[in-house]
Amino acid sequence: MALIDVYGKRFKNFMAKLYGIGAAVVILGARFKIMHWEGANYMLVLGLGTEAVIFFFSAFEKPATEYDWSLVYPELATNNGAERSLSVVDQLDNALQDGGIDSALIERLGEGMRSLSETAGSLSGTVDAAGATAAYSEQLNSAASNMENLNALYAVQLENATAQVERQNDVMEKLSGASTNAEGLASQLQNLQGNLESLNSVYGGMLTAMGK
Repeated sequence: MALIDVYGKRFKNFMAKLYGIGAAVVILGARFKIMHWEGANYMLVLGLGTEAVIFFFSAFEKPATEYDWSLVYPELATNNGAERSLSVVDQLDNALQDGGIDSALIERLGEGMRSLSETAGSLSGTVDAAGATAAYSEQLNSAASNMENLNALYAVQLENATAQVERQNDVMEKLSGASTNAEGLASQLQNLQGNLESLNSVYGGMLTAMGK
């Protein structure tokens, strides 16, 4: 009596658990190595050792059973399949003949499809032309809108320039008035200086007379 029945249900359950636990240990060891954690080398050795144990036990598993499906589906057999394929082709030929479908009809159908394709191509060109016309019209509308915006901007700039010129003219008039006032002030200062000199002369004469 064998110690372990490799074909029994208990061994299958054991191998299923071994695959799951072993895969977890291998992945954990690889993670330790990738993250460079402490003990990564030991975990990697443990994971590879577990993988080796799994491969060792898997050698004793029962190979998968290959079933002869041709017993269930006779069509899978080579000879029967060929005969069935041939019979299907014959049935298709008979159906075409009964329906009056021959090579001439198929050729006319091909010509009709080609004509339809050419017509669709011409319609596509017409649609493209219409699309180009619409795009050109849209561009014209955009250009007109841009011209309107440019005209409005020019009007604003012209208004600002006119206001600037008017302000400059006001400044120049004020400067001119200030210059005239300055000239009058200079004239008044000269008159005042002359009057002071006259007063000084009179005062000097009075002092001289009083000293005598």
